[in-house]
Amino acid sequence: ALFLQLVHILNMTSAKIVSFLLHPEESLHSLQNRIEFETGISTGNQELLLETGICLDPRKPASQCVIDGVRGWDSYMVYLFDKSKTVYDGPFASRSLSDCVNYIVQDSKIQLPIPQLRKVWAEAVHYVIGLKEDYSRLFQGQRAAMLSLLRYNANLIKMKNNMVSASQQLKAKLEFFHQSIRLDLERYSDQMAYGISSEKMLKAWKEMEEKASQCAQAEDIGYLDEQIMALHTEIVELQKSPYARRQGEVMESLEQRAIDLYKQLKARPPDHAYSDSTDMVKIIVQTVQSQDRVLKELFGHLSKLLGCKQKIIDLLPEIEVALNNIKEADSSVMQMQGKRQREIWHLLKIACTQSSSRSLVSSSLEGTASTPAATWLPQGCSGNSAPHPLSSLAAPEDGENFADMIRENVNYLDLFSSILQEVRQEQNSMMVS
Repeated sequence: ALFLQLVHILNMTSAKIVSFLLHPEESLHSLQNRIEFETGISTGNQELLLETGICLDPRKPASQCVIDGVRGWDSYMVYLFDKSKTVYDGPFASRSLSDCVNYIVQDSKIQLPIPQLRKVWAEAVHYVIGLKEDYSRLFQGQRAAMLSLLRYNANLIKMKNNMVSASQQLKAKLEFFHQSIRLDLERYSDQMAYGISSEKMLKAWKEMEEKASQCAQAEDIGYLDEQIMALHTEIVELQKSPYARRQGEVMESLEQRAIDLYKQLKARPPDHAYSDSTDMVKIIVQTVQSQDRVLKELFGHLSKLLGCKQKIIDLLPEIEVALNNIKEADSSVMQMQGKRQREIWHLLKIACTQSSSRSLVSSSLEGTASTPAATWLPQGCSGNSAPHPLSSLAAPEDGENFADMIRENVNYLDLFSSILQEVRQEQNSMMVS
């Protein structure tokens, strides 16, 4: 038993405390099953918050509820919320009166001996203090809900900033894509008459432009941005609300008055005098009325907090979808840009190959026009000397030069044929792609 720990759960839906002894290494799921049995709130709908607004971690043991320290038994409380409800129907009935306190409330003018009155008034003071503490604990639960809401809101803002950043990047990339593809289409049209053309590629580029326009729909997150801003404004207003601050001043004042009354009674000598309880009963009634008022305000404010939190919970998946759509559109634009650039370089390669082929052809033609004339010129003949009878025959050295020239021209023709074949293959592959 020395190893057992006690945990106190304040059920915010009923304003009642349930306490449990925790076994060593007991799982949180086990504790939640016990809470479901006691409160009727299913484990799936239970939200257990520490006073800091941190939700209990299902991966850790149930002992995370109990924080070691020197504070009072109820100073560390776990607050239970029902996730299936966003409107809490408070205020709830005040704690019940003991028989003797109820006796003086029913008839405040009844005269009782001072010793007996001391006992009754001591219980009355305890009751008034209890009403104030009940409110304080529920206020702590409301504060935990507010801190939890702010944690959710911080996550919402982080996701929203990621979404806006991704949307702006997509917008910039789309603008660049549209400008570059328009320029590419203009330049492509200019060179079609004397350069290279591919109807299939031109059609693909125009389809890319249309697809990019469709991708622009993903960057439109205005509707989500408006909802988030409206929610942010609502949360700021809830933080500024007077009901976000403790409203127990009147109850604390009444508590002090009850204590003072009891001290005055205690100071009276225990003689045979009698006295009534009019002043004490008046304090009890005022404290109950004050608690009713502040609890009504507290639960109204709490319901607004929980409503905001539910809006965030509903918005988060929508933002996730929008972010994924933006990322997909971004990826699609980058793929289209890459594909088009590869096709441009492909065109450039073909153009360069054709240019090289024309250069080789022209140089070959120039070579065949000039070389034979030089080869067949008579060696050593002058304008006024008669040709040698054998001068028109090729010398052995000249025959070798002529054979070399023939072989070179054959090589050029083979090279030219292979280049033309390569160009045709590349053009056909581009038309297919």
